[in-house]
Amino acid sequence: MPLKINPISFENSEGNPGVANSLLRHFSSKLVISRMQRDLSDSTVLRSLGVALAHSLIAFRATLSGFARIDVDQEGMLRDLDQAWELLAEPIQTVLRKYQVENAYEKLKDLTRGEKVTRVEIVSFIDSLDEIPQEAKESLMQLTPASYVGVAPRLAREI
Repeated sequence: MPLKINPISFENSEGNPGVANSLLRHFSSKLVISRMQRDLSDSTVLRSLGVALAHSLIAFRATLSGFARIDVDQEGMLRDLDQAWELLAEPIQTVLRKYQVENAYEKLKDLTRGEKVTRVEIVSFIDSLDEIPQEAKESLMQLTPASYVGVAPRLAREI
């Protein structure tokens, strides 16, 4: 295929950590056992430490190389998101549960399961929710599939 780009960088970034992890796992189990004597096998293992670290370095560099070759179609992603209003079922359900609305899951399941949902349907659904305060409705109506990221920013900061 002429349009296919060989993902060799990512293949290397996946394979090399496997080798490094295997070596490091062996080192972690081997080197902590003291035989209370001169153990020449430890020096052999220690000489291989650089090999494990080199495989890790190769993996990191290969990952960065792979990322450098990727182009993000931001317009395409935003276009796809704008066609996926059913993504807002999660924050809507969360708000419904916050206000202890009965059958929150089932209400959203009826709206979204196996269906393509539009902005108009989401807004209409939110507007019909008499069990939640107007302030919560207004907050939900401000959401779009592209603007809702849930707790992702907080989780990213915790890494």
